[in-house]
Amino acid sequence: MAVPLIAGLGAAHPPGAAQDELWTGYFARHFSGATRALAERIFANSGVSHRQAAVNPLLEDVSDWPTDRRMRRYQVEALPLGKEAIGRALTAAGLAAGDLGLFVVCSCTGYATPGLDILLARDLGMAPDCQRMFVGHMGCYAALPGLGAAGDFVTARGRPALLLCAELTSLHIQPSSARMDTQQIISHALFSDAAVATVLVPGTGTTGRGYALREVASVTDTSTADHMTWDVTDTGFRMGLSPKVPQVLSAHVRGLVEGLLARHGTTVAEVDGWAVHPGGPRILNVVERELALPDDALAASRAVLDAHGNCSSPTVLLILDRLLRAAAPPRWIVLLAFGPGLTLYAALLERRS
Repeated sequence: MAVPLIAGLGAAHPPGAAQDELWTGYFARHFSGATRALAERIFANSGVSHRQAAVNPLLEDVSDWPTDRRMRRYQVEALPLGKEAIGRALTAAGLAAGDLGLFVVCSCTGYATPGLDILLARDLGMAPDCQRMFVGHMGCYAALPGLGAAGDFVTARGRPALLLCAELTSLHIQPSSARMDTQQIISHALFSDAAVATVLVPGTGTTGRGYALREVASVTDTSTADHMTWDVTDTGFRMGLSPKVPQVLSAHVRGLVEGLLARHGTTVAEVDGWAVHPGGPRILNVVERELALPDDALAASRAVLDAHGNCSSPTVLLILDRLLRAAAPPRWIVLLAFGPGLTLYAALLERRS
């Protein structure tokens, strides 16, 4: 039976700006009254020092755009970003676009038909029989079910698969006239744009070097479905976040992770690589506490949050890329991400030599 191996990753970022510059140059004017003072504190304590934006609010204010205009711009900006990420991933894997058997695209920040999957398959020269899958509105955890689908395809068909996560959160700044509660301010302080592509190829029980995707697991607490929302409005997509999200994560994360590891004969203490989606500093603190992790275990997650913000679905793959580039790459890597549902997803990777 084929074992899915991660053979290459590629990331692409639009131009960036310092968090302080975004505050003083745009958001300080976007908020008003008591909301402005609250927003300034949230921006300063976000854990973000730099972010990227395909549509930079310092140069172009989209906050009053209707949704149809935002969606048209999504196609214009997402296509070149996706091509760049895919090109880097295929080069790292030593493959051509025509070698792929499955192309999975995850995105919750833009929709159109034909979508990114069709347009990128056409422009990059994927084979006519390459299957496609689009994963939408799963939000920040979408990369992990995307990895699971790609890995299952590689196992079942023995052919390479490609996963692309592409998000343009900069297109969804809400108008200054909109209701600006604390959680909406937090989303404006955290979110960023990126695209990350991952190639998976078939190995066997004894051949193939790289990281084997051992399992993808999840748990959903549907009693808290209203704790995280992403609503389509006339002025873009509006994020809803409950302050109770960390509490829900604390109730489920340890059981999910320990169950996943136990099925593969390992424990939390033996995991030497953690790629935890940084939904914000509080989220990382909760995971660190519940899993009793060493102080530096989530250093890669915090570094990505600092340098890139929360890019939604690509973020966990940016952290993985950072871990794989370390001087001493880990043996075991756990990927964790969270999103609407309220849903927790985990994946286990094992280094093969």
